[in-house]
Amino acid sequence: MASGSDTVRAARLVELGAPLQVQEVALPAPAEDEVRVDLQYGGVNPIDRYNAEGQVNPDTPRPRTLGGEAAGEVDGRLVLVAGEGLGFVRDGVWAQAAIVPHEAVLEVPDGVASEHAAAMGIAGLTALNCVRSLARVTAEDRVLVLGASGGVGTMIVSLARAAGATVWGQTGSQAKASAITADGADRVLVGGPEAIAVDLADYAPTVAFDVLGDGFIAAAVEAMAPRGRIVSLGVSAGADVTLNMRVLYRKMLALLGYGGTILTREERRPGLQAALEAVRAGELKVRIDSVLPLADVNDAFQRLVDRSVQGKLLLDLR
Repeated sequence: MASGSDTVRAARLVELGAPLQVQEVALPAPAEDEVRVDLQYGGVNPIDRYNAEGQVNPDTPRPRTLGGEAAGEVDGRLVLVAGEGLGFVRDGVWAQAAIVPHEAVLEVPDGVASEHAAAMGIAGLTALNCVRSLARVTAEDRVLVLGASGGVGTMIVSLARAAGATVWGQTGSQAKASAITADGADRVLVGGPEAIAVDLADYAPTVAFDVLGDGFIAAAVEAMAPRGRIVSLGVSAGADVTLNMRVLYRKMLALLGYGGTILTREERRPGLQAALEAVRAGELKVRIDSVLPLADVNDAFQRLVDRSVQGKLLLDLR
């Protein structure tokens, strides 16, 4: 436990593109607008790896502690810690304890486990905003979730199901199919864009969520029902895409992008509160793949690269 200590272990970005280093770091005294949080679990997301590689914020100070979402305690109260540039423009939360702005801390409601709260700052907020604010999924929708076995994809499946929609999930691995069904999908498609094209055309989704990019976005455009909504929130399979714009405009499709890093405080905090409440209500399910020790942070990154994760990866920060 780091409580009461001025020195903590933290996963530090020393050089862009190099492995993170777990180092002893001295914590400063909190300023008037800051608070010390003794941390328990931290979420690992693709954006954290992009951050470490310099794909985002390449000119921000180094060394610095990474990590944009975590759960911990303040004065014995369980809290979620996220936002306010944590891990991106200032030291983040992959540490035993951290000094963070008051505005980055939200109290976790009773009935929400620390492990689940730790996944809400980035992944949970993304899933909730995409399903409820951007796509506005209802019981009338036929939903397609591309990349349904990932940390955000599993949450989207559960939220869309909770809204009453019919939900199909896609994965590249047959071994992951049963868990997607358990998360709430009515059907699971296994394979790449060409392998799932015929089934998608018969389904004609009204809403598609894409965390993959590459050829999947083109397949979604071809399969969508008229006036459908496509939400793009990641490109883990590839950022360069080609699609038929004639099909898109003739169907009057809406192509919506989601970038959580540009959310304002006024957007972020209500969304985080809503995500925590959705977990408490059982509408947003958190599938945890593994909880790894802080020392294995680079192994966590490699598992994201290998796409061997089903659900959410967490770091044990205690």
